[in-house]
Amino acid sequence: MTSESERAWLLSEARKIASALAETLSPLCEVVVHDLSDPAHTIVYIANNLSGRKVGDSATELGLARMADPTFPDVIANYANSLSDGRPAKSTSIGLKDTSGKFIAAICLNLDLSYLRGISSYIDALARTEPNPTGLQEHLYGKRSAALETKILDFAASRNRDPRALTSEDKRALVRKLADDGDLEIRGAADRIGALVGLSRSNVYYYLRSARG
Repeated sequence: MTSESERAWLLSEARKIASALAETLSPLCEVVVHDLSDPAHTIVYIANNLSGRKVGDSATELGLARMADPTFPDVIANYANSLSDGRPAKSTSIGLKDTSGKFIAAICLNLDLSYLRGISSYIDALARTEPNPTGLQEHLYGKRSAALETKILDFAASRNRDPRALTSEDKRALVRKLADDGDLEIRGAADRIGALVGLSRSNVYYYLRSARG
């Protein structure tokens, strides 16, 4: 049987975690702490209120199921849910047990997806392209510039990395290779290389000097 001191400690720790999560994920994520000792009044803490509930309100269906079954999953993550006004949400429920294995508390996170999906739709619209009605393939760069980009991508792929994720040693080797191949003689090559691998123009030449000793 859970002692009152153990219950109080668990709830205190749950509040601490919930408070930190709420502050970090504000304002799009509601964070709730439930005391599972009384199904009619489980909510003891709620932050970034999105559901319209309040301290003293009852458990949800999932909370009731957890209270009734000690073998209920400790964590149910990223399940589809909805807020009281119909907005879509993504929820995660974390059950906390005492030393005897009984559920004492739960921390629940409810992320409002409506705003994020709205942003996603705007980005999709901005990034959307249409086929060129003329059927022509237009190139906005010179052939040597295209070859330079291909070399950089191939070099990064050979190391199973994105160009910007190359190590300093890899970048030094890449710049040395491009210089040896004459690619740094292309107008704007240093700027192009820097943009692709995440370096400034001056750093490109720094790596070159370093590679050549």
